[in-house]
Amino acid sequence: MYRSAKRTLFRLDPEKAHDLVIGGLAAVGSSVLARRALATSYALNSTSLRVEAFGLSFENPLGVAAGLDKRGVAVRALGAIGFGSVEVGSVTALAQPGNPRPRLFRLVEDEALVNRMGFNNDGADALALRLERLRAAAGADLPVVGVNVGKSRIVDLEHAADDYRQSLQRVWPVADYLVINVSSPNTPGLRSLQESEGLGRVLAAANEVRAASADPGKPLLLKLAPDMDAQQLREAVAVAEEFGVAGIVATNTTLAREGVTSPLATEAGGLSGRPLAARALSVLETLRSATALPLVAAGGIMTGADAVERVLAGADLLQVYTGFVYRGPALVREVLASLQAEVNRRGLTSVVQLRGA
Repeated sequence: MYRSAKRTLFRLDPEKAHDLVIGGLAAVGSSVLARRALATSYALNSTSLRVEAFGLSFENPLGVAAGLDKRGVAVRALGAIGFGSVEVGSVTALAQPGNPRPRLFRLVEDEALVNRMGFNNDGADALALRLERLRAAAGADLPVVGVNVGKSRIVDLEHAADDYRQSLQRVWPVADYLVINVSSPNTPGLRSLQESEGLGRVLAAANEVRAASADPGKPLLLKLAPDMDAQQLREAVAVAEEFGVAGIVATNTTLAREGVTSPLATEAGGLSGRPLAARALSVLETLRSATALPLVAAGGIMTGADAVERVLAGADLLQVYTGFVYRGPALVREVLASLQAEVNRRGLTSVVQLRGA
């Protein structure tokens, strides 16, 4: 079905196509019968695929990366498709329209996307209210839900920590885990907050929210860029560990364009998809050698084989976005089936045993 729909969707402006798909998933998610049909077609349930990470239980290691469902409207449908987690956002304290259109580009020759969305979202208050209503309606019938938090564009870097604090205070109660995003290339100056001093201020503010919350044990993760060198990655991890971060998401999109053939590669913004795979894998390997923290691998996971490779390199969990755009829901079953097959091939009992193998 997706192959047929894709031919039509790929004739549309990428952002319009994205909005149509997310709107469709939101509608499907409201129907019990439609969710059952999705689960029958795509989900793969197996006890050997369950993962425990940073205090949470995941039905399987495959999740949706931030950016696909910014507004948190398609969580139920994505869970029905078979994702073990859905990370919504990025969300900012203040609602903002993002960068001018066009701001999303399809590099079909490279199975890639370039985006310069600029954290377009409804704001932390609106997202928190939407997730509150979702939890009231769905109860336990949800995947693990993370909330990815970025910086409001109009807030200067000097006051970034206060801006993150404001967002976190609002979304902390409605998320299963939180992610601090200081790695998007599309908000001016944001990546400078990956450096030790700025990162320390942001994480200190996050810990203040944690301490004042009713659930101080809720995991807080940090998302890093693929364009950092090994030393910068190790320094960021050291700061993360100092402030009690529960895990690292690796990686965000890249500004590099190596190996990209599409003429649209000249568009400004972050590149995702197949061309990012090698760099994202290298970052994952560097991080695994530097820390025992749980690692969430994202960036360039386009096939089941890619997913197996990331777990063998040390990933605890996985996330996809661009692969889902190009492959559709069938990617979910392929990834989970590939992981299950690798577990079986090695005579193991759990996907957890594959990590770093």
